[in-house]
Amino acid sequence: MVSSELISTLRELSRADQLYIMQLLISELAQKETDLIKPDRAYPVWSPYDAVEAADTMLKVLQAAKTQNHA
Repeated sequence: MVSSELISTLRELSRADQLYIMQLLISELAQKETDLIKPDRAYPVWSPYDAVEAADTMLKVLQAAKTQNHA
């Protein structure tokens, strides 16, 4: 948990310093994210192509909503 003293200190910083701290933290988080994806590995990705059942369900929902709006 972040201490209230740290938060208070961050709030007292100038806008430029706050932006620098923010940039530093985001950069470190982004670096950690790149470690999640390993090179030379395959990762499954869902695609809406050939999702006939999903498209049919969506069409039925849209038609039902259209009927309710016009009723």
